[in-house]
Amino acid sequence: MTESLLTHQLKDHLRHLSHFGSLKALKKSIPYRALQNEIERVVGGIEYGFYAPALPLEKKPFYRVVAWNLERGLEFDGILHTLKNHPELSRGDVFLFSETDIGMARTQNRNVARELAKNLGMNYFFAPSYLNLCKGNAVEDHVAGENDLGLHGNSVLSRYPLDNLRSVPLKNCKDKMKGKEKRIGCQKTLLAEVSFPFKKVTVACVHLDAHSSQRQRAGQMKTVLDALKENPCPVVLGGDLNTSSYNARHAFFAFCGFWFKVFHGADRVIDEHYTYPYRFYDRHLFRHLREAGMNYVDFNEPGVGTLHYTVEDMRGNYLMQEVVPEWCRKVAENKLKKHGGKASFKLDWFAARGVKSANGNSKAVSPKVVSHLRFMGRPISDHDAIFVDVDIY
Repeated sequence: MTESLLTHQLKDHLRHLSHFGSLKALKKSIPYRALQNEIERVVGGIEYGFYAPALPLEKKPFYRVVAWNLERGLEFDGILHTLKNHPELSRGDVFLFSETDIGMARTQNRNVARELAKNLGMNYFFAPSYLNLCKGNAVEDHVAGENDLGLHGNSVLSRYPLDNLRSVPLKNCKDKMKGKEKRIGCQKTLLAEVSFPFKKVTVACVHLDAHSSQRQRAGQMKTVLDALKENPCPVVLGGDLNTSSYNARHAFFAFCGFWFKVFHGADRVIDEHYTYPYRFYDRHLFRHLREAGMNYVDFNEPGVGTLHYTVEDMRGNYLMQEVVPEWCRKVAENKLKKHGGKASFKLDWFAARGVKSANGNSKAVSPKVVSHLRFMGRPISDHDAIFVDVDIY
């Protein structure tokens, strides 16, 4: 067993640093300058643990790759139960997890990726995107307890050896010190080489910014693809690309986009664009994938959303209540009611080059969205999981 864990002694300083209203003001402050080297070490660091037993050196006809936004790991017991027992997800060979916490009060100060890896007997790699200066968003800030390490990022788990571990920082789409959720850092894409029998494959765990415009998401994806440009191994990329079709940098821009869609036919947009964002609204991101030789058409279940928004969500969402006029919400609710009270967005994707989707193999399953994942009556995550069976040979 080999492991290297991230630690720091910044806990007593985090709340004080959270009082600054912008990243510029924070970086000019005396407290930040005194702690800068340690902050940069932690935010730029990586963590790993290798717990998987050695596997026979035999080629398999395909390997299953799963991507799933775990929503911080809030429902940890449900996630672990699902990964152990679900008839399809439990057969995963590599897992690309967006949103995993280490030492956050909202997830009982767990090391989410490490605990999953140890319980499943797998290897893992984690890189923090953010050092959180508070307990989370406006809802999470009221949870009991205090953060320990306060780290949030993405992770890769694998039954096979991992090496050449690195992360690719993505340019922030907004100042993470503005608003109620104060954070230092940026989204990171994780790159790792998985040593399958007789073949290495690079996996990329991607989580693009949610509060971003379509062009900003495309720019972040181009950064990832530029980092993979000279990569000698085949590549499987997966994760939460936040292809909502909206400019979500600010509620104002999002609702301008909503009314643009209403004007151009909300019914048509829900049916033809929310789960097909490459057709128009997020077309630049998918153009970058095509130009880099990345195939997304054969690696995803077409037209099936991975995040679902309901009338009840609109009524209960505190942000909607704060920024959206009542009459605006009623129009949106009426539009959703025509679609069974739900609109689905396709945010989570795979893309690959140098390998093939194995759905022609008799035992392989076509690329699939796994929905309705619940444990003890509760949803496990706000995102559905996706998986693809890949022929690497």
